[in-house]
Amino acid sequence: MLVPTILLIVLTILLLIYVIGKNNENYWRRRGIKFHDRNKVAGVFWDFLTTDKPLFEIVGDIYKQYRDEPAVGFGGFMTPTLLVNDSTNLQHVFQTDFHSFSQRGTEINKDDRLADNILFMNGNRWKLVRQSMTPIFTSAKLKNMFYIMDKSGKDFIDYLKKNPERLKGNAFESISTFCCAAIGAAVFGVVSESVFDSPFMDISRRVFRSTFVRKIKGSIVNLSPWLTKTLNIKLFSEHEDFFIGVVKKMIRQREQQEIGQKHDFVDMCVSLQRNGTLIDKDTGLELEPTDELLAAQAFFFYLAGIDPSAAAIFACLMELGRHPEHLQKVHDEIDMTFEKLNGQLTYESVMEMEYLEKVLCESLRVLPPVGFLVRQCNQDTVLPVGNIKIEKGTKIFAAVYEMHHDPKYFPDPEVFDPERFASKSAQDNIVYMPFGKGNRLCIGMRFARLQVKTGLIHFLRHFTVKTKIDGDKLQFAREIQVRPTNVEIEFIPRKMKDL
Repeated sequence: MLVPTILLIVLTILLLIYVIGKNNENYWRRRGIKFHDRNKVAGVFWDFLTTDKPLFEIVGDIYKQYRDEPAVGFGGFMTPTLLVNDSTNLQHVFQTDFHSFSQRGTEINKDDRLADNILFMNGNRWKLVRQSMTPIFTSAKLKNMFYIMDKSGKDFIDYLKKNPERLKGNAFESISTFCCAAIGAAVFGVVSESVFDSPFMDISRRVFRSTFVRKIKGSIVNLSPWLTKTLNIKLFSEHEDFFIGVVKKMIRQREQQEIGQKHDFVDMCVSLQRNGTLIDKDTGLELEPTDELLAAQAFFFYLAGIDPSAAAIFACLMELGRHPEHLQKVHDEIDMTFEKLNGQLTYESVMEMEYLEKVLCESLRVLPPVGFLVRQCNQDTVLPVGNIKIEKGTKIFAAVYEMHHDPKYFPDPEVFDPERFASKSAQDNIVYMPFGKGNRLCIGMRFARLQVKTGLIHFLRHFTVKTKIDGDKLQFAREIQVRPTNVEIEFIPRKMKDL
């Protein structure tokens, strides 16, 4: 009986695979949309689990094959899934018809406490929490927080000088150390001398470490909300006790302290709890700013402030190390600023460094921290180019990395040219999306850019860089993030009298 039973199970699974795959294919072809017939059931996530390619490259391969099509369908298990290539349609998704595409398309379990943050939230709940968090990122708030970033930059230089082994090899790890210290100070007020060896750094390493189990979890969460709930999948359960405990402790301590504001995230948490229930005036939705809810937001800000920021700094240093002419211009701008201000950096001086800004923008074009974006349709609508009918529940992908390297949008895309961004309007290009686009643009983008530039300024004031790439082209890690694996950046102390 055992053999026939096993045979029946295998045949049933194969039949389901065939039926689901055929339905996915027919769904888009009935709508006049081409269908990428590789892995008709699980689509890009099957290749992500079974090959050495990172997910953004797998999405990018489909983009390159169908770049002249306004959109192309591919497997998404039981969910219609579409890669949108046309820039007008992308503008429709991210901006013009945002109300139809306001969700990121990732369903989490209600008891996945650290995942209950604005990255994964949807609907009015997301809107209410985002509105409550936004004030911490105003220009005035960032100016008040600048002293934290400035001190983190200075401390990092001292740290590198005391640990010269950090100057050669594993540059991304060293950069991440600075970002961990800076965001730890900004979120939790952690400013002790041991901040560079704090447990927060270990957590960030473990969260971003790519493992097969983590890939399985991520793929299930993206492909099947039903299976996610059935299996009670939690993305960050192993970090809940530590992170929630830290936030609780910090809030209680800050409530009892009779000192002036530190202008960090904990200050905002205390303020929100003192003001009471969060209320959405349009819908009447009410939400209590509990320690757990605020800990989830802190967890998101903390992680978003490390890996993407480190990726941005790495991209900038990599390109400057490959192009000495641009590196010299950045050095000159930084040195002139320090001389003008007698060695003291200010918020205004960072914002006024025009060439550094252009270099950063171009570096983020070459290596955006995240190589693709996802949205999910929450009401039936139509994409204008191709008159593509989109039903509620459909997932939309955008191949950010490939569009940043498409000559249709950026002439000579493999040439590093900061002058592409001589005009600030260039950042408004619909396909330029290093931090996302539209109303779900990264809420901490302005904070991240200030953090990145401050770190770069302090670093390049004291060090120069050389870049070596092993091979003819960049190779990337099997991760969600865009992370080169064959790049080595050497940090070289600058020889200057005043240093």
